[in-house]
This record gives sequence, C-alpha cells and structure tokens, in this order.
Amino acid sequence: MKAIKINKNGGPEVLISVEVEQPTPGPGQAVVEQMAIGVNFIDIYHRTGLYPVSLPFTPGLEGAGKVHAVGEGVTEVSVGDRVAYTGVSGAYAELAVVPAERLVKVPEGIDYQHAAAAMLQGMTAHYLATTTYPIQNGDTVLIHAAAGGVGLLLVQIAKMRGATVIGTVSTEEKAALVTKHGADKVILYTQADFEKEVSAFTNGSGVQAVYDSVGQTTFMKSLNCIARLGYMVSFGQSSGPVSPFEPAILGQKGSLFLTRPSLFHYIADRQSLVARSQEVFSWIAAGKLHMRLGQIVKLSDVADAHRALEGRKTTGKVLLIP
Repeated sequence: MKAIKINKNGGPEVLISVEVEQPTPGPGQAVVEQMAIGVNFIDIYHRTGLYPVSLPFTPGLEGAGKVHAVGEGVTEVSVGDRVAYTGVSGAYAELAVVPAERLVKVPEGIDYQHAAAAMLQGMTAHYLATTTYPIQNGDTVLIHAAAGGVGLLLVQIAKMRGATVIGTVSTEEKAALVTKHGADKVILYTQADFEKEVSAFTNGSGVQAVYDSVGQTTFMKSLNCIARLGYMVSFGQSSGPVSPFEPAILGQKGSLFLTRPSLFHYIADRQSLVARSQEVFSWIAAGKLHMRLGQIVKLSDVADAHRALEGRKTTGKVLLIP
C-alpha cells in the first residue's frame, strides 16, 4: 500500500510517497481503509520539527473510512463499519491501524469527507467554545484566522451559543466568507489595526474571550482586546510560537486567564470522544454546522496541500484522498 513518510525534518519536499507492507491489526486494534484524510497545522509542526517526533514518521492525525479488519478483543466496531478518528498518528496512508477505542461510528447521511473534516477541527471548535471558555449568551468574542478550518466552525458555534462574533482575516474574499457564516464584525488585519477596531466596536469594553490560533503576531495585542477577567485561549501558532513574557502582565491587563489547550486532553477518555464527536455530527446532520471543504488533493500530492495550508492560502478543510 502507499503511505507518506518523513525521513528528515524540513519543507514540504520531505514528504515522500513510499510503498509499505499492508498492516494487520493487533489486539484491540482495527485497520481502516481510508476514504478521506484530514490535513492540519499540527502535521506541519511535525514535518518541520517544531513538535519533535521520532523519524522516520508517517504524518497525519485523522481520517475516515471503512473498517477493513479487526484484531482480537475488539468490540467497539466491526468489519464494514463507517468510522472516523483523530489523535492517532499515521493517517497519511491508504490503510491505517487505529486503536478501536479511538474510532467513532459515522452516522448515515454524513459522507467520509465531511466526517474526516469534522474530527480534529470540529471537535476542537466544540471544546474551545463549550468547555475551555464556555461561551455564554450575550458574550462578545474575537476569533483570529476566522476563515480557517477551525475558525469558521468557531464562528458558527459561537453564534449558536448567543455571542457577538468578531473575526480577523487577511483578504476581502475571506471576509465575505466569514460574514456569510455569521460573524458580526470582520477585520482585515492586513488593512487595519485589529486592536483599535475591537476597541471601537466594543466601545472600549473589550471581549470576553479571544480564540487565537495565530500566535506570535497576534498574542500581545490580543491581550489588550480582552475585558476584565476575560480569557486568552491560545490554541495554535501558525505565525510562530509566542515569545516569553512576564505573567504579571495578565494581572495588569485585568486579571486575565491564559490557557494553551489541546484537543487530545479533552477527548482522552472514550466517553468524552464519543460525546463530542456525536454532538458535532448531529449539528452537521441538522444543518446547524456547515463544514466547508476547501482544497481536496490526492494523497500523492500532499506536498501541495502543505504548501497551501502553510501559506495561509486555504479556507475551510484541506483533505487528502488516497
């Protein structure tokens, strides 16, 4: 079967398609025949070495497909089941070995591409908006990179929970997309100072929470946008890691809360994984949450997908098709 390997850290060119032996499941495992594979920024961090992994390495942390085989003791799924997963390395391949307890069943009416798109980004948006800082009716929140995969979902979930939503984007096209998905105010950070725009929009009162996946270029200015006792939710670093700073700044700016969450802590047990995924699936099925499928490329063209995502040239979800 075909799989993507990284033998050394570097640019997209280090993603190599190779022929590998077809896997067999061990006890408690299932082999999934992949129909769609999600591409995420964490894959880029693994490729570059920002998040170190042992090499050689097959990237990718989510996919959707059919159960091809099961190992001894598996009770969660059966051969032929439609399933999806996230948080398991090795997704950039035609077949993936996944612990059965990390698989969730995909409801009828949701195709494999939407299922794959919903796992990492859908559940990330879910936990950020419902648990990390549980958005309340009447809140105002700032969402950076609002046209991205997680950003568009966060906008929609925040509106579902009764918030006023401010989003930042880089282009007019992305601004129109974010407005279409419900944002109340969209700021082109390439043309305006988002800190000043947020202050003007909120009459100087600030927002209850900032959801920031950008990192270095937005972090410090974002602190100035937050209301007293508000939350800085830093969940990514597409522009680079945040520079060290003195924690006393949080007190000076209004006793702010800072958190750097990870999805995998919020779905560490199977009960949480199933509950979050099924609620996301239910929102999609009911038409309450719209997954935007962006760039869809062949598995062998994965380097192009990484270049587009890394260059912030995508909107919505980037998928690979084996």
